Amino acid sequence: MVFQTIVDSIGAATCVVSVEKKENGNYGKVRIVTGNRAYLDTIEKPMGGLEMLARKFIPNSEYTCYLTRDLNFEDSCYRAAVLKKCLHAYAHPARYNVWFNMSFIPLHMDNDNLCYCLYIVEVNFKPDAKRMSNISADIASAVLETCIKLRSPDDFRDNMATVCEDIRAICDSEHCCILMMDTEKRKCSVLCEAFSKNTKLLPMEHYVDDAFYNIADSWMDTIAGSNCLIVKNEHDMEVVKERNPIWHHSLTSAGGKNIVLFPLEFKNELLGYIWAINFSSEAADTIKETLELTTFILASELYSYRMIDKLHILSSRDMLTGVMNRNEMNHFVDSLAQSDDSGSVAVLFADLNGLKNVNDKSGHGAGDELLKKASSALREIFPVHSIFRAGGDEFVVILTKIDENEIVYKANMLREVSEKYDGLVFAVGTAYQKSASDVRKALHIADELMYKDKKHYYELHPEKKRSSAEIITT
Repeated sequence: MVFQTIVDSIGAATCVVSVEKKENGNYGKVRIVTGNRAYLDTIEKPMGGLEMLARKFIPNSEYTCYLTRDLNFEDSCYRAAVLKKCLHAYAHPARYNVWFNMSFIPLHMDNDNLCYCLYIVEVNFKPDAKRMSNISADIASAVLETCIKLRSPDDFRDNMATVCEDIRAICDSEHCCILMMDTEKRKCSVLCEAFSKNTKLLPMEHYVDDAFYNIADSWMDTIAGSNCLIVKNEHDMEVVKERNPIWHHSLTSAGGKNIVLFPLEFKNELLGYIWAINFSSEAADTIKETLELTTFILASELYSYRMIDKLHILSSRDMLTGVMNRNEMNHFVDSLAQSDDSGSVAVLFADLNGLKNVNDKSGHGAGDELLKKASSALREIFPVHSIFRAGGDEFVVILTKIDENEIVYKANMLREVSEKYDGLVFAVGTAYQKSASDVRKALHIADELMYKDKKHYYELHPEKKRSSAEIITT
């Protein structure tokens, strides 16, 4: 009755939580003892999208009757009930599209091995900036410093690498990493990582391959609806082993003893993850509070970066063939012409022979297919960022810091590769200059040689130059 009187005296949704204390410093069952009507309604009369696992409250039931097991919730209850700490958290658990304003208040009403605390929760359907910024001066300073560094005019990846090192230092961890996820292509890549001195942990390049995406893809299930995963000790690691044995083996085999893992999400889109391995468990509270806000900012920056990158791709790629467009070529040529780079430059002009004939006889759809074949052949020899569709049936390849023999060799390879594609014949011209700033001279020479090659081809194959209808009328 005492517990019921306490919770009924509080207006916000409130319950009493009991935590089973064990001698080894661990804890056992975590139960919901009782709650006021506002809290019971969250179970029995939930708002849309906030349904729990059960719709009937039974006093003294384990909290996992209503929620998926959440290590962060358990840890907060343990620290409040057993260690008698007053705690506050403002979090966005992945299982719900809302923000929870939570307080954990110790109760000095322990009974043998059972300890108690109050859990008070308020639901916000939109993030409250004031509550998110209600943090200690040290954490506020760290987050503000992160914001300033992300706004630096330096390269985005360099800025992120600096922030990654700062987060590693805050966590006092051996390794910190930001991993980007492409959920459409099912690929992941390391954006940046930082290591402590004398660590024996290996860089992520030793682990990230095509198969690693499946491991990363499993992390959201391991987080199990919470806003992060904090594994501080063997007790927590056993939960990871139970939920995700493959990742547990990978993590521990690599030397991981504990880990803090946060998803980077923005506008309901998973962008990647940030984690710190072998962090200072004594600073877990500070780490969690700092990263909850920092990751919100990092996710926003990553989202903007990806949007700008997508816009750049749209503005720089030829939509039909997938290679770079003329606008991107002009920018690249201008940058080379104005550079002080003493490295060499080589240019290859590749013009399609007979494209007009194909368009006239078989239609522009067939002509487009021939252009796609040309792009595929070129990409077998050259990196895509070096290939430009200058316009119509004309492609240009610009390579830097190679020798003259190499561009001639690649031109011959292109002729051989093009034979695999039905109806694909290139007129090719190449040029080489010792200084990249002479790129326009190389373009002019390669263009002239390409037209000589094209003229020779049409002398041998006059029927390819014009359609049969044009030949009859001329």
